This record gives sequence, structure tokens and C-alpha cells, in this order.
Amino acid sequence: MTRHPLQLMVLAATVVAAVSAGAVQQASPPIDIGRIDAAALEELTATRTPGAAIAVIRDGKVIVTKGYGVSSIETGVPVTPETLFRLGSTTKMLTAALVVGLAEEGKVQLDAPIGTYVPDLPPRLSWATLNQLLSHTSGLRDTATMFGLHDDAALGQTVRTLGDEFFFAGPGEVYSYANPGYWTAGLVAEVVAGKPYADAMRDRLFEPLGMKRSTFRPTLAMTYPLAQGHEQAGAAPPAVIRPAADNAGNWPAGSVFSNVEDLSRFVIAFMNGGVLDGRQVLPARVVARMSSPHAEIPGSEPTSYGFGLELSTDRGIRLLTHGGSRSGYGSSIAMAPDRRAAVIVLANRTGSGMPRTARAAMAVALGREPAPEPPVPPEIPMAQAEMRRYAGAYSQTEKPDIELLVQDGRLVFKQGSSTIPVVKLGDRRFGIVRPGAARPQEFFLVPGADGNIRFLFRGGRASKRL
Repeated sequence: MTRHPLQLMVLAATVVAAVSAGAVQQASPPIDIGRIDAAALEELTATRTPGAAIAVIRDGKVIVTKGYGVSSIETGVPVTPETLFRLGSTTKMLTAALVVGLAEEGKVQLDAPIGTYVPDLPPRLSWATLNQLLSHTSGLRDTATMFGLHDDAALGQTVRTLGDEFFFAGPGEVYSYANPGYWTAGLVAEVVAGKPYADAMRDRLFEPLGMKRSTFRPTLAMTYPLAQGHEQAGAAPPAVIRPAADNAGNWPAGSVFSNVEDLSRFVIAFMNGGVLDGRQVLPARVVARMSSPHAEIPGSEPTSYGFGLELSTDRGIRLLTHGGSRSGYGSSIAMAPDRRAAVIVLANRTGSGMPRTARAAMAVALGREPAPEPPVPPEIPMAQAEMRRYAGAYSQTEKPDIELLVQDGRLVFKQGSSTIPVVKLGDRRFGIVRPGAARPQEFFLVPGADGNIRFLFRGGRASKRL
């Protein structure tokens, strides 16, 4: 039934909790569940997200699983820890585990051209390696299509459309997040495993890990309690997306259905060197290879990409993280493997990864306060000659997408009809100053081998200087 917006606000404040019995027995520091609840309810309200689920892991054990809000604003069914969500790009760590597992068995080589395993690929794609695809260094440009075909043949059909023009950079030249790289890696796994990608994931990952409800198949997911995907536009209330977005050609990059209980099993195994319930369910070398740096991510802080995971540190603690955003859903997974602590957050509104809730929950898992937001660095003056060195058009295609221009003695950022002043914040670090924003939106300029600026890096993606 359709509900009044006031009722939706009440439903969004409903909490369904399943706190493990071990939580009350934990040693100091205690589990401050109220702190997590407050962050989750505040963020649900602020972002107009109908519902979310969370799992917190400490010392390699699940200490909290909770559901907040509703699975659908139309039915008011509460979210529980068993509720399935469609994850988005956190799927990539699962695809990487499948592919690297095949490599550990000697079925593929991560540095061999993928044309060795998959026939009839476009020429340039056939020379890409799994290492490049899984680390976002293949030079593929990024795209994602939420609506498409639903059958298993769609993956191969989609990957074979990635012609030579789909590459904007040379292999290994720059890190640039690219969903098509994971579609392609999933197709390699499909061909080598000798069964559809979704079935290979089920047989080789989900079943060994006891992830009983995780699946890529919508017709199976809908037989379990399922959070509906929601979109929210302007001041209107969130609405269920109809029809539900699905495209089997994009599944390996961001389309698994799972819940916080299943994902906790993967995360615990991963942080325990592949061991779960006393059994080696993932080869230890799969964990090691996925969590080793394979590409440097341009930015102000040292950050790398492994396979399906971002690698960073927070005040001396090593973190492995990934976020996800797709039509109707958002997610985030963060692991501190050396402390065997982790947080999983799933939500049912487009792009709602609940970052404030995830940070609060990780702080609880680690028994410390969240890191304060770093101060905005002071603006560094730029001479006209320096501005001209940066000026130019940048894009992942031959059509200019972003332009840096010198206008009235200032460097400006032009995209579409919008022209925004640029400030320099550090060595090749810049900010776009949007009206009313508390902080500048940062981007970075990346030099090529000759030292000249070759790429503009923003939001995880590089654009080539034309």
C-alpha cells in the first residue's frame, strides 16, 4: 500500500536488531550499539534512504547484525540481517576471488593475454591481462548499463563489443576505475570454469563459504526477503524503481544479491587467511594476492588498488575497502585485517553507501574515535605560465569532456555549461570550488613518462589530455 510521507519517516526510524550473544560478553572497550544506531538513523533520514542493514565484526567474530528502516516504502516490511540487497561494485572483490582462485589452480595466468583463454575478442582487448583488468590498469574507459539482457549469453556478447576504440590509455599507464574490466574478467572465469559466470560463482565461492542466499540471478533472489531498489529525485519521496534494473552483461562488476550475514562469512574468511569454521575455504594465496598493491591510485594520501579492494591506512591501521553504487542500491565493506575487524553496510537507495554510518561502526569495531576530517589545505598561488601548462581538454574519448581554461587570470574547470574556479592545494593537487560547498572537490593532474601532464584524475577515473 502507498504510505504518507509522515508514515515513511516513522518507518525509517524503525530498527530491527539481531545482536549476537557474544556481543554482551566482549571485553573492553564495550560495543556501543547506540552510537551505531544514532549514526544509521541520522544518515537514513538525511539521505532519504528507506532502509539499510549492517554487520560489525570484531576479533574475527560477528558481534552485531542489524536492520534499519524498510525494505520497500510501499509495503513497510522491515529490513532484517537476512534481507537481500543488490550490492553494486563491492561485487568486484567476489569476482576477483573467483578469478584469482582459478589462477591458483593453474587454470589461468594473471599476466597472460586473455585471448589465450577467450576466443573472438577484439584485438586490443585480447592482449589485456587479468592483472590489468582486476587492477583497473588496462586502459579501458568506464561505463555501466543498468538495463539490458537477462540471459547468460549477455556477458560474452557485451564484452565482445569492447572494440579497440574503447581504450583511452595504454596498458599500465594509469589507474582508472573501469567496470568493463570486471565484465571481461568475469567472462574469462566463465570460459575457463566451463559454466556460466553466475554458476561458477555459486559453485566455487558461495557454496564453499556457506553464503546460502547470495546469487546473481534475480529470479532466485526474489524468492527470499528482498529489499527493493529505490530512487529519489528532488523533493519527492523515494520511489521503488520499476522495472528493477538488471543487465547480465554487467553482472561481474556490480550485481550480486547478498545480505550482511552471507557477506560476513566472506569477510571473516578473508581476514583469517581463507579459513572459516576451521576449514580452508579460500586459498591463502588468493587472500594475499587480492590484498597486495597492484596499482597506485593518484591522490594526496598513499592509496593503492589490489584486486577488488582499495588499500590504505588510517592512523597506522591497514584498511581494505570498497564501495558500491548501482541503480536502487549502495553498499560499503571495510576490513582492518590485522585487527580482524570489519564493517558491512547495505542500503536500498541509489548510491547510498551510508559512509558516516560505516565510519561510526568501524570506530566501534576498533574501539576508538573516528578520524577527524582533515582541514582544507591553504590555496597555493599559481603563475600564469603554470596555469597554461595545465590548460587543455581531457576525456576518455576523442570528444572533450573536461576543459581547464585560463580566464581573467584564473584557472577554471569547465564541464558542460558549468565553469568553476580552480584552486591549487598541493603538488598536482587541485580543487573545484562549488558555490555553497564546505570543501573543494579535489582532482589531480598526472604526468606521463616525459613529465608533462597527461591525465586528469577525478572520482577514481582518469581522463586523457587531448
